[in-house]
Amino acid sequence: MELPLDTLLPDELVILARKVIQANGRLGRKIAVAESCTGGLVAAALTEIPGSSAVFEAGFVTYSNAIKMSALGVSEDVLDTFGAVSIATAWAMAQGALKKSEADVAVAITGIAGPEGGSEFKPVGTVVFARAERGDESENVVADLRRFEEKGRGAIRLQAALCALELLLPEDADA
Repeated sequence: MELPLDTLLPDELVILARKVIQANGRLGRKIAVAESCTGGLVAAALTEIPGSSAVFEAGFVTYSNAIKMSALGVSEDVLDTFGAVSIATAWAMAQGALKKSEADVAVAITGIAGPEGGSEFKPVGTVVFARAERGDESENVVADLRRFEEKGRGAIRLQAALCALELLLPEDADA
């Protein structure tokens, strides 16, 4: 697969982003991302792909809880009850990205990339993902909590971005 010659990002990230753009483009789907711990890395990977503007609708980098609430409509109750790194928060972020855009599918990422910030129950490397599709019932939550053992902030963020891109692939992308 041909890569842009001037990419700043790791090849594996750009290759997967290209697959996401092409697969969603074939289906006429628009995508959005709501990122916290990845700080815009997923949006950056998607926009590395020429022609991505036909598919990529919006990227929200909501690093603080205050911005998660104001930009995406995550409720203070969810954040207080479950914390920023939780399936409930990731789901609310994905839903918010759909509501604030014209996207058909949205993925949210929130986690602890380190080196500080972890706890016994949510150690560094804990990342939560959620995918929401326009028109899906709320009981069809697609969410996952992963614990990346990679050493270092950059490695954790890269693995989180790769997982988020995988969630943006349509189920029949390999067909």
